[in-house]
Amino acid sequence: MTTIVLGVLLLVLGAVILFAWVRQIEPLLFLIPDSPAMAINTAICFCLTGIALVISVYTGANARLAAFLLFSLAAAMSGVRLIELTFVGRQPQIMERFLAGIFVDPAFFGRIGGGMALNTAVVMFFSNLALALTPPDQKGKARLFEELVGYVVIGLGIAALAGYAMHTEHIYRWGSNIGMAVHTAAGVTLLGSAMLVRSWWLQPDHHGGMPVWLPGALCFIGLMIDLYTPLGVVNGMIYVPLILTSLWFNSRTAPFNLAFVCSILILLGFLAVDRHGEGYGYEATNRAITVGMLWLVATFVFFFQRKSDSLDAERIRFDTVTRNTPNAIVAMDPQGKISLFNPAAEEMFGRTSREAIGESVHILLPETFHAGLDDYFRRSLLLSEEGGTGTTGTISGIRRNGETFPLDVSLSAFRTGTTVTFVAILRDISLRVQQEEQLRTMFRQLQAYTADLERSNSDLDEFAYIASHDLKEPLRGMHNHSRFLLEDYETVLDEDGVRRINRIVRLSQRMEKLVNDLLYFSRIGRQQLAVKRTDVHAIVKDVVSTMELYLEERRAKVLVEGQLPDVVCDSLRLTEVYRNLITNAVKYNDKPEPVVTVGHVAEVLGEDGRRTSNVYFVRDNGKGIPREFHEDIFRIFKRLEKTQESDDGTGAGLTFVRKIIGRHEGDVWLESEVGQGTTFYFTLGHKREGQHATP
Repeated sequence: MTTIVLGVLLLVLGAVILFAWVRQIEPLLFLIPDSPAMAINTAICFCLTGIALVISVYTGANARLAAFLLFSLAAAMSGVRLIELTFVGRQPQIMERFLAGIFVDPAFFGRIGGGMALNTAVVMFFSNLALALTPPDQKGKARLFEELVGYVVIGLGIAALAGYAMHTEHIYRWGSNIGMAVHTAAGVTLLGSAMLVRSWWLQPDHHGGMPVWLPGALCFIGLMIDLYTPLGVVNGMIYVPLILTSLWFNSRTAPFNLAFVCSILILLGFLAVDRHGEGYGYEATNRAITVGMLWLVATFVFFFQRKSDSLDAERIRFDTVTRNTPNAIVAMDPQGKISLFNPAAEEMFGRTSREAIGESVHILLPETFHAGLDDYFRRSLLLSEEGGTGTTGTISGIRRNGETFPLDVSLSAFRTGTTVTFVAILRDISLRVQQEEQLRTMFRQLQAYTADLERSNSDLDEFAYIASHDLKEPLRGMHNHSRFLLEDYETVLDEDGVRRINRIVRLSQRMEKLVNDLLYFSRIGRQQLAVKRTDVHAIVKDVVSTMELYLEERRAKVLVEGQLPDVVCDSLRLTEVYRNLITNAVKYNDKPEPVVTVGHVAEVLGEDGRRTSNVYFVRDNGKGIPREFHEDIFRIFKRLEKTQESDDGTGAGLTFVRKIIGRHEGDVWLESEVGQGTTFYFTLGHKREGQHATP
């Protein structure tokens, strides 16, 4: 809004002077008797610049283009005047005569005369050039150029106005050139203010709330003192506060930018007055030293700002950490007075920071810990001369309601100059202590359960061994006496009696097989494994050779697929695994020519989605096993069906297989499709992996 107001004022000023030229109103042109009149091209430049400033506030593409064209036109007009002043002379030339021929009576123009002054042309050219190069969406060096030019422009405008106020002609007239009109000086001051306001509006975080009048006033005061102290002794001192205003800016380059502005003002002050004589070289040297001093001050301010910004960044990071950390942070002085109490500490102890800060840290701890903490403070003060001290431990805290709770504490002492600060980082471990106690209780229970289980398993193995061993003698006696009875009294007994005695013989034989299997099952769990590196291919070959007659009778084939890698195992037990799996694959096969395939695969993707590596398998082309019986077949003495040779087996073969593989820390499972066959997989030395397979 301020930019729009200043732009409208410039437009009104230019329009009024144009109206005065057209209507031949001399008092408006001179404003002050015997002073320069505002040139017609100056008035047109003010109109163009004012309209462009108002338009530049808007961000549309059309507005941006229109503002650029208007600023460029004003810069071109003033640029042409600069060329005329440099190469032709200070009298009205092509631009003024051309414009006057359009708007003004030639006789009136010839009587008034005048033209755009050199300082006015410089201001108009560089200010409009800076504005044209800085559309609203552009930042960086172009925006910096606009701001620097704005400082110079506002200083020159205020200085010219002061020259009129103090009747000092050389302030608003550079050398023998045409002087800047008083209303031109006012317009230049407005233009410089508009440039600063526009630059700061487009970069709101750049100037840090700096009031626009302060640097402008300092520029004016410095230029005035410069003009009235020919040797330039005091001007450097007044420009130092201008550089110090950069402390309010958020830009680190602000000190150097203002030092550049001051250098330009010092140069303009030196060139504005014609100087001759022996003091010329001395004054030039003095001003050069002054400029160097200002740049040195700017350098000091720059490093101060950088250090201050670094400290502010560290403070912000520290505040962010202390406010957002889940741990309580409490800072104390050597007397134990709390100086920092973060939000986590407020929640932990039930006290606000206002209530805690300034109080003794003793309010946070049970009385039993007070003496120990005070002793730590005393020892740390003695040791802190050599460096920071710290300690960790577990203590108890006390909430505002009197409840005590366990804490993990990390306490450290830090020295900054002569000040020692103690910082405690606290963590409430109530839940952890409770969980640890629960874990200890569960561990004790688990130890008791494990001992009971081991004792139960030992008793069970011992019972199975004793029971099966003790049952063998009665069964053998029953079998023998039945045979003897049949041999001695077969002619005496009728047909039903002979049948019953034969039945007793067969049942006693089967019972003995069951007892033998039970005894063997018990031994599998009790005996140590004789593990060694084993040639699995040789084991399969040996099993097939011992079953050769059995396989020929049933027209069965056993094929070995690929290479069977060696494995560390009990070779006798592994032989039994393959014998049971191959026997079952042939025995329960409904195909005219049973085929059993033995092999090994590097990895298997199971039906349950699990991947297992280094797997051995035995596959048949038999009748298959329904899914609901995949676990039942591993139960001891559990048979799904009876074959013609059912008396030859007890249904414990697969139980032995699982027990043996389990002793080898492996796993066994099967995949089967009814009518297509069954594949038994097993691993040796590791369990199946539990992760799900990826598709």
